[in-house]
Amino acid sequence: MTELFEYSAHELANIVKRKEASCREVVESHLERIEAVNDDVNAITVVLDESALRLADQLDRSGSTDQQFLGVPFTVKENIDYVGSATTNGMKANEHALPTENAPVVARMISAGGVPIGRSNMPDMGMRLTTDSSLRGRTLNPWNSQLTAGGSSGGEGVALATGMSPFGLGNDIGGSVRSPAYCCGVAALKPTSGRVPRAGSIEPLDFGMASQLMLSEGFLSRSVKDLELGLTVAAGRHIRDPRSVDAPLTGVMPDLPSAALVTEIPGVAIPLDTRREIRRAGKILEEAGWRVEEAAPPELAKVSEIWGRLISIDFSKLLPDVQPLLAKPIYDNLIELCSIFDCTNIPNSVVHSERSRLSRLWSKFFQSYSVAIGPTWTQLPWPFDADLVPKVGTELVLDTNKFITPGSALGLPAVAIPMGTANGMPTGVQIYSDLWREDLCLTAGATIENIVGSITPIDPVTG
Repeated sequence: MTELFEYSAHELANIVKRKEASCREVVESHLERIEAVNDDVNAITVVLDESALRLADQLDRSGSTDQQFLGVPFTVKENIDYVGSATTNGMKANEHALPTENAPVVARMISAGGVPIGRSNMPDMGMRLTTDSSLRGRTLNPWNSQLTAGGSSGGEGVALATGMSPFGLGNDIGGSVRSPAYCCGVAALKPTSGRVPRAGSIEPLDFGMASQLMLSEGFLSRSVKDLELGLTVAAGRHIRDPRSVDAPLTGVMPDLPSAALVTEIPGVAIPLDTRREIRRAGKILEEAGWRVEEAAPPELAKVSEIWGRLISIDFSKLLPDVQPLLAKPIYDNLIELCSIFDCTNIPNSVVHSERSRLSRLWSKFFQSYSVAIGPTWTQLPWPFDADLVPKVGTELVLDTNKFITPGSALGLPAVAIPMGTANGMPTGVQIYSDLWREDLCLTAGATIENIVGSITPIDPVTG
């Protein structure tokens, strides 16, 4: 018999609405799962058992049947405000940083009937593509504990993959929801920048230009349909985020939708398993009536450079402030990143002009193709701490991210989905579309998922 924790978020909401299980029973099933497996992976840092059960009981008493996430537990990354729990950013210095208001995305999930069940782990300041916190410790990949679980929303990826949560809230400025999705075998959505509001209640309330342009609240789940459901709940203007907007969630569907398959990326050799899955995804769409062909998006190398320069512009100014807060290997990596993308002799206006030029080129590209399907990572999941190896660790991260950066640098929507497994680890692809066209990414992702299916939840591989 299928356990409640094995169902997807939309399935759980429907189970509750049909009175086949109560909200309390759904929450209890996930709390039991956390108790059973979290010690093996260290994904959930704070279990919100008492408040979750109270809220579940309130929902059961209310008799509501119209909330999209009715009775569905969800987890919250430790850099997103949830009242009553510290917003630590993975750091000892923020261990007692208690927010005064819920983040908009949390408030909207609760209004939709969702039940916060736990906080999830992240690396210090979200600064790595792997998840190891000076406050909470290391999160282990449930498929292979020697390999990274991705970051910075790695706790979310592992919680979803192991059935401790059916839906997770994270964020993404350089792959932070897409990377854990790839490494852990779940799905993720990075919306168009500004689609989902982001706001905190702990100073500083605002950060540098890179965060304002590129940082997006995002979601992880085991179902593309759940990602779409989360977007309908969380999207839209919020007064606390001046960059957030109201925009239609759907647009005109082309009579003949088309997909560009990205199987070659300058400067890296995409793994054979990954290329195979990109072409397999294309074949599925082709059989569903899409036009599919291999094509190269515009100036991928320049896009990655602009991403790096935007990050460098912000962090080079913060180096003295963050040095006491970060472990030396992480700080050294940050120094190296800022050195690689040194903007000392490049006016900020030039960087932003180049970003605008590239955005126009990509929007023109998406006039020819509804979506672009390529790798999430251009590497296979690598050993834990490989990103911290002096001299080569930073280059490894930059190479890994060569098809992640378009979503961040240009604000594009992206969906990452699993495609199965190879050599005991998940494989997956990433789907891009033009600004504000999450619906095209989600449609393509759902079509592929309908054939491929899901590979999680799993029991963690230990030892």
